[in-house]
Amino acid sequence: MTLRHTPLPEETFAPFVEKMRAAGLPELSIRTFRLHYAQLVAGGTGFIPATEAAPVDDLPDYATLDGTDDAAGHAALPKTVVLKLNGGLGTSMGMSGPKSLLPVKDGLTFLDIIVRQVLHHRRQTGVRLPLVLMNSFNTQDATLTALQAYPDLTQDLPFTFLQHKSPKVWVDTLAPVEWPADPDKEWCPPGHGDIYVALLTTGLLEQMLAAGYTHLFVSNSDNLGAVLDTRILGFVARRRIPFLMEVTARTPADRKGGHLARRPDGRLLLRELSQCPPDELDRFQDITRYRYFNTNNLWIHLPSLQELLRANDDVLDLPLIRNEKPVDPTVPRSPRVYQLETAMGSAIASFAGAEALCVPRSRFAPVKRSSDLILLWSDVYRLTADARLVADVPVLPLVELDDAHFGLIDDLRRRFPYGAPSLRHATRLSVRGDVFFGRDVTVVGVASVVHDGPQPLHIPDGARLGSV
Repeated sequence: MTLRHTPLPEETFAPFVEKMRAAGLPELSIRTFRLHYAQLVAGGTGFIPATEAAPVDDLPDYATLDGTDDAAGHAALPKTVVLKLNGGLGTSMGMSGPKSLLPVKDGLTFLDIIVRQVLHHRRQTGVRLPLVLMNSFNTQDATLTALQAYPDLTQDLPFTFLQHKSPKVWVDTLAPVEWPADPDKEWCPPGHGDIYVALLTTGLLEQMLAAGYTHLFVSNSDNLGAVLDTRILGFVARRRIPFLMEVTARTPADRKGGHLARRPDGRLLLRELSQCPPDELDRFQDITRYRYFNTNNLWIHLPSLQELLRANDDVLDLPLIRNEKPVDPTVPRSPRVYQLETAMGSAIASFAGAEALCVPRSRFAPVKRSSDLILLWSDVYRLTADARLVADVPVLPLVELDDAHFGLIDDLRRRFPYGAPSLRHATRLSVRGDVFFGRDVTVVGVASVVHDGPQPLHIPDGARLGSV
C-alpha cells in the first residue's frame, strides 16, 4: 500500500529517511513526513483560500444541552479517557521545563490541578477515568517525576506517550537542516496533529480499544477551562458523533486564531492564520464573517478513529502548515527553515459526520503569555473544591503587560513579588515600562501605567489604580 502524495523521487527524500531512522523514528512517522515534504517540494504553501473555506453560520449551542445529555454522559464516562497535550516547554515565557509544571493558583501547577480534577471525578462517580499525557522528549522525564506526588493515581493505561519530532528543512535548498552548533535545533515538533500517528506507533490506540474505551477527550494542558463535561460527552455519545470540536464565539482578541469554516463539500474544516493567503488576511480576521474560534478541545470516538486510519493506510492526510522560522529561534537572523506541521483539529474534515459545538468562553482559558498568567494568579479566579478554576466576574478584565519587562516568568515574579494585584473590579490593566508592584495593590475600572524613566517605577503597597 502507498500513500497518496505528489510523486517524489527516492533520492530526493533519502537524506530525510536516513536522518529520521538514525534518530529512531518509526516508519509511520517517516511516511507521514514524506507526505508533507512532497507537498512542499511541489510548491505547496498550505494556504486554504476563502473559496475553500466558507463561513459557518449556525452551530449547536452548549446552552441547549439538557439532563438527557448529562445522563448519557455519565453512562459513557466509564469508557472515556482524558488526554492532555503536554509537550510544551513554555520557552516563550523563558521556561526550560514543562509548562504544565508552572504554578498557576494557590501554589498548584497546571498538572496538579489536572490530576486533582481527574481524581475528583473518580471519587464522585466511581469510574476508572484514566489521565494520559502526550509528552515531548523535552517534557517526559520531569512530568513523570511530578506525577510521583500522586501515588493514588493508578490506572490501566500508561500515564504518558511520546509525540514524534520532524526534521527542519532549509528554505533555500529544501534539504534537511544540519546545525552542528546545536543539533537539537535541527528538529522541530510536528504540530499536535502528530497525535494520531503517535497513538498508533505507541500502540496506545489499540490498548485503549482493547480495554473497552470508546471516547477520548483531548485538550491542552495549559487550558484549565477544559474540564471533562458529562453533558458534552453525552451529546457526543447520544448522537454517535465521531469527532466533535468545541468552538466559542470569536472576539477581537481572537482575530489571528484558528477559525471554523466549511468546505465546498459541506464538511467542516479548521483554518489557521498561517494557512490564509496573504491577500485574504482581512477576511480571515473578520470576526463577523468567521464567527467561531477553535478552543482545541476535541472529543473523538475511538472506534471511528481506528476505522478511518485503517481506510487511509494509517495516515490522516491533514492540511499542511508551513511555518518559516530562523533555525535558531534565539537568533532571529540565523538562516531560515521550514517547519512542516499539522493541527489535530484539522482532522474534523476527515471524519464523515464530524460536528462542532459552541461552548461558553469559560472552557477556553489558556496561558500563552504572562498577561494570561497574571489573570489566573489574581482574585478574578478561584479554585473550587473539585479543582475547577472558576471566574468570579461576569466579564474577564483585559490585561496587557509589556513583554520587554514582563514577558519572562522570572521577570513577572520579580515585578509582582507579592502576587497579582486585585483585578476583581478591573476592566482593563495596561502596563508599559519597568514597573514593580507592591503588596495589596487594587485595580478598579481602567488602569494604564506607562513609565519610561531611567529608574524602575515602584507601585506602593496598598495603591489603588484606575478609574471607573
